[in-house]
Amino acid sequence: MAAFLQNLGFWDWLGLGIVLLILEIFGAGGYLLWIGIAAALTGVLAFLVPGLDWIWQCLAFGVLAILTALYWWNHQRIARRDAEPTSLNRRGSELVGRQFTLYDAIVGGRGKVRVADSVWLVSGPDLPAGAQVRVTGQDGVLLLVEPV
Repeated sequence: MAAFLQNLGFWDWLGLGIVLLILEIFGAGGYLLWIGIAAALTGVLAFLVPGLDWIWQCLAFGVLAILTALYWWNHQRIARRDAEPTSLNRRGSELVGRQFTLYDAIVGGRGKVRVADSVWLVSGPDLPAGAQVRVTGQDGVLLLVEPV
């Protein structure tokens, strides 16, 4: 092992980078991408500075791996901050502000409205079936409504 480390060259780093990038293709979720890039950059550094000791090569690889990971973490943090809120997994939120006709009368604060091919539970003031209501909010699977 010591002989291998002492003869570490740029081809070894480029090979490691390629192997890591190939493994990333199989679904590592981005983790191996930046480490593979760091290995490839270490290979370029070893090519540009011939005779660089293996300790410095490994140190450069470690530093580059940390820097590329921090770069990606910062990029993801900014992307999450700038992302618009989504209504994914909150189907009722897209109904807020829309008007519907009561399918079942609201009695005791509970009733139903038909939305496309489904029926939603609603909560609001007592109203007869057929009355027009506007969705004002959502509480879990319950739509909050008011008379139009």
